[in-house]
Amino acid sequence: MRHFGPISSITVYQDKYVATAGYDNLIVIWDGNTKTPINRSYHDHLVNQCAFSPNGRYLVSASSDYTARLWEVPTMRLLAVLVGHSDDVEMAAFNSEGDLIATCSRDHTIKIFGIDGRLKSTLQGHEADVISVTWKPNSRYLISSSDDGTVRRWNAENGQLIETINFNGVQTDTIVITHNDVIFAGDDEGKISAINSTSVNRIPAHNAGIKRLIYSEAKRLLVSLSYDHKLIIWLVSPDSGLTKICTADLPYIVWPRSCAFFANSKLVFGTFGSTFATYNYDTKVWDVKGIEPDISLNAVTYTQNKTYTVGDAGIVFCNDQPIAKLGSLCNFLLPFGNIVITGGQLGIVFNAINGKVIYQHHSPLNCGATFVKDGLPHTLIGTYTGDGLVFQQNEYGVINFVKTIKLHNNAIKGVSAGNDTIFSVCATGTAAFHHISDFECTLRIKNAHDKIANGCTAIDRKRFASISRDLKLRLWNGNEVEVISTPHKNSIKCIASSIDGVYIATGSYTGTVAIFDVAKKIWVLVVRPTDFGISSITAIGEANTFIASSYNGQLYVICADKATQ
Repeated sequence: MRHFGPISSITVYQDKYVATAGYDNLIVIWDGNTKTPINRSYHDHLVNQCAFSPNGRYLVSASSDYTARLWEVPTMRLLAVLVGHSDDVEMAAFNSEGDLIATCSRDHTIKIFGIDGRLKSTLQGHEADVISVTWKPNSRYLISSSDDGTVRRWNAENGQLIETINFNGVQTDTIVITHNDVIFAGDDEGKISAINSTSVNRIPAHNAGIKRLIYSEAKRLLVSLSYDHKLIIWLVSPDSGLTKICTADLPYIVWPRSCAFFANSKLVFGTFGSTFATYNYDTKVWDVKGIEPDISLNAVTYTQNKTYTVGDAGIVFCNDQPIAKLGSLCNFLLPFGNIVITGGQLGIVFNAINGKVIYQHHSPLNCGATFVKDGLPHTLIGTYTGDGLVFQQNEYGVINFVKTIKLHNNAIKGVSAGNDTIFSVCATGTAAFHHISDFECTLRIKNAHDKIANGCTAIDRKRFASISRDLKLRLWNGNEVEVISTPHKNSIKCIASSIDGVYIATGSYTGTVAIFDVAKKIWVLVVRPTDFGISSITAIGEANTFIASSYNGQLYVICADKATQ
């Protein structure tokens, strides 16, 4: 019994149980001291977060299958399905008494459920995805944070919005609250905001976005995790000031998305592996023994009659044979001249064929595109901080860093290149056009997508296409856009155009691949080759053929008229 995909959440009950939730749709209960799995259960889609009830009798899990689920501990018997959200449920939390559960979702709402699973109320007011929710201790009050750049206080009994704290567009992914009603919020700029009744004090903390804060009232300790791949432990003073007492680099296998206090001076962490990691902050010793890398594939590309893949384990395969070990997960593969480049969590641009480091950036890397400028091959790599990293390969095959351009103010989710234009999409839903000749922005369209954009592709070197969590395909011809409904039921993850631009293939987090005929404007194929998500899709030599990679570690060949594994 183990995880096969990234562990997205971890929670503890006293010094007894650890629960983990993952992108393999799995929730596991562990003996926290021996790391022995006890029981497991599943959602229908990836699991974003889990939490124990205060008495340890129950576990609640939040999933991208649009539900939260209530489980008996430790049997993992399903007690209730909490329904009503219309998009991914990002978090679920018990109140101090354990009789209410709050859930927050990318449908912009918060819902309150009883322990019997019945919906009691829906809190509305956020203008974007609600990412985090927590209860004020020993009360009926809630605090939430959202991609709309606000933190809000709510009365859970009557649904009244009490206060809105505006961060002027800066997104906060994580919040905690102390017993004396001070909120700490971690944001995309790497700052921690201490929010009390009279002021907001923003404290520089990390060199990249903060993905998780956890707080122990008993220890008066706050932990921050960031995409700069560091953890910081802060002592919280009685007046809610923060003093840094410990900084540690995260092992490459640790995902800086989840953490929990456990047993004396230990912290437990989610990983890109089979089980959780621990850190003793007194001795400053990590324990990552027995963690097997997960099997997920994040990217596939086809070049020079060879198929390359890479995933969370950071191992590059060529035609199913390992050729390079990079040490941490990578998100993309990009043929570039006579090599293939990749990068991901570490912010390092690698030569994927020999594992050599090309460049180090300060935040994770997400995607890339190639183009020709001044007669030489160039590539642009999109980062989580909105930077575009430009590289040139000279006539001798040497790769040189050229410059950094600011494509967006948030994570770049897709980038593609035409004859004279770079087209990119952002986590905010923005689309942007930059001219290759001088990298100046020629057009920026805010709210180009109704939800997070997840990818884009060049159709014929002149036109572009993009996909979004709003389940739409968009065809771009300059600033003119045609919005097309898709057959996907859950978030679309990836997109690719066929070699001749006749077809567009799209893949979803639920394992569905749909192929669109660009000229006829019809979907010619919808297949589901796997129950696991499709992570990446690329065209191969045949005009109507694609290869899709999946989080289950498998590849699937998809043709416009049939599908075979």
